[in-house]
Amino acid sequence: MSTALQPLDVTALRKDFPLFARVLRGHPVVYLDSAVSGQMPLPVIERMAHYEREEHTNVHRGVSTLSQEATDHYEAAREKVRRFIGAGSAREIVWTRGTTEAINLVAQTFGRMMVKEGDEILLSAMEHHANIVPWQMLAQEKGAILKVIPMTDAGELILESLDELITDRTKIIGVAHVSNVLGTVNPVKEIIARAHAKGVPVLVDGAQAVPHLQVDMQDLDADFYVFSGHKLSGPTGIGVLYGKLAHLEAMPPWHGGGSMIRSVSWEKTTYMAAPGKFEAGTPAIAAAIGLGAAIDYITALGLDRIAAHEHDLLVYATGRLARIPGLRILGNARDKASVISFVVDGIHPHDMGSLLDGDGIVVRAGHHCAQPIMTRFNVPATTRASFAYFNTREEVDVLVSAVEKAIELFK
Repeated sequence: MSTALQPLDVTALRKDFPLFARVLRGHPVVYLDSAVSGQMPLPVIERMAHYEREEHTNVHRGVSTLSQEATDHYEAAREKVRRFIGAGSAREIVWTRGTTEAINLVAQTFGRMMVKEGDEILLSAMEHHANIVPWQMLAQEKGAILKVIPMTDAGELILESLDELITDRTKIIGVAHVSNVLGTVNPVKEIIARAHAKGVPVLVDGAQAVPHLQVDMQDLDADFYVFSGHKLSGPTGIGVLYGKLAHLEAMPPWHGGGSMIRSVSWEKTTYMAAPGKFEAGTPAIAAAIGLGAAIDYITALGLDRIAAHEHDLLVYATGRLARIPGLRILGNARDKASVISFVVDGIHPHDMGSLLDGDGIVVRAGHHCAQPIMTRFNVPATTRASFAYFNTREEVDVLVSAVEKAIELFK
């Protein structure tokens, strides 16, 4: 017998976000831009401030009480990440500056080991530039070939093409778990299984997935999974590379310097085991602790309840926006996260974004670092509204009214 989920108390939790008390251009702020960066709740801000006020020092480098405390909190945050994504070991969690750096790390270490001239790298048609450019750079360096998994007009990957696209020259597959433009939730578990059946490793860009979906590395079986703290109600400047331990152990270091070494002489340097060998220099200690606090906050709310609330907003907003004459939504996948990208006849998305800003509505307008998607749908850009657990139906209504008002201005 199933039990209905207790809905989120959005009115109460919005008090954790100081931004919502702000007035922007004479209007209360309506923040519909979580796909670019989630808002940080007060418990996260306060935890980072506490570290800076009372615990600030470096980690892994001292015998002082402060250094030991900072190290304990820093490594506790790594353990929180491990539990949050279901990794088998904290040694499989590498701190990075974000998703982009994590993908570059894999491309420039694992990729360089694996890819040779004439080999193939397979990406999906809906990748963010962060999961395109590093592989292009590697392909150009090695003389490899970049191939693309196509998608339908609805914004769904054509998985039937995988049998032909994956060949004995395919060395790695990169795929977004959730599209930052279309909101499509890709069947990454199936993609990984089909790739592994042919011996091909897979990197999953989870930047847009972890704020909305429960992920489990043991279930997905991804070789690499990457995401950024600031999408997950945490700070900027911190991100995560999950890698299967066997891969991380085989990969060489990327950056060199202090903290990642066992011994250094003029003749030779020996390196720490993973993850330490990938974490040269002083890390973003406060940001890592802040990400741990964000995971605590999200976990307490419950990802299942967050998903249910955001799905309600997605369905409601899609229905209201779709009824506006001349407005077209890009991406109508059957499985979709709470992202809506749209274009309006006769109004450039940048103009629409500016007009919405005049009403205090924060959205994103542009190509969203996904220009191949814009080319696929023959548009220069889109206006994108993205919804989080702190948004409300009333804010959707404000968005719809503002879009309708903007259309009237252009008549």
